Amino acid sequence: MANEAKPCPCDIGHRLEYGGMGREVQVEHIRAYITRPPADAGRAVIVVQDIFGWELPNTRYMADLIAGNGYTTIVPDFFVGKEPWSPSGDMSIFPEWLKSRDARKVDKEVDAVLRYLKQQCGAQRIGIVGFCWGGIVVHHVMTKYPEVKAGVSVYGIVKDSEDVYDLKNPTLFIFAENDFVIPLEQVSLLTQRLKEHCKVEYQVKTFTGQTHGFVHRKKEDCQPADKPYIDEARRNLVEWLHKYV
Repeated sequence: MANEAKPCPCDIGHRLEYGGMGREVQVEHIRAYITRPPADAGRAVIVVQDIFGWELPNTRYMADLIAGNGYTTIVPDFFVGKEPWSPSGDMSIFPEWLKSRDARKVDKEVDAVLRYLKQQCGAQRIGIVGFCWGGIVVHHVMTKYPEVKAGVSVYGIVKDSEDVYDLKNPTLFIFAENDFVIPLEQVSLLTQRLKEHCKVEYQVKTFTGQTHGFVHRKKEDCQPADKPYIDEARRNLVEWLHKYV
């Protein structure tokens, strides 16, 4: 999943000091963070965590940002109570840690969240957004769940197999030019395969000069030169949801 020199696919970057606008709820067998929009229009978005877990303030900040644009947002604990990765963790055990947190074995959790959004929140149209590990979840969901109307996969690892190109609904893929985890060759291959096989709308966008984690783990003012790219990526994410959810 990453190169040998640095097996952890992403470092914590800039952890936001952020309390959140939503609340925690129980969704069947998992915990989740949920935020309601200013005006409910029957639209919802599942926001999927990175390896640092559902409680990371940065991910909740992104969920609240999306909620402010008119969506009920929910950040479920897709690790189902298992510990998230720690920035101070022993890198040598990361591959073993990851085996018990397979981003393509989340259907039970996805089903529970979909039921909750429809039955408890009145959601009529649902989308999904995910970061890093969560980007892989998005890619999986968009090949399996036609009821999820749109997906945004943000620097999710690309698995080259036939089934990953059969997207059921429009999907936006956001990548960083200088991502040591996802070489540009993988991005080019994804683009080529989607062009050959995909029958729905999609977009693959790579942001110049950016690194893994730039969309959700950098403070707004951490690097002035990066801010336009962060803003553009977040704007593209919301615009994609507005267009298809």
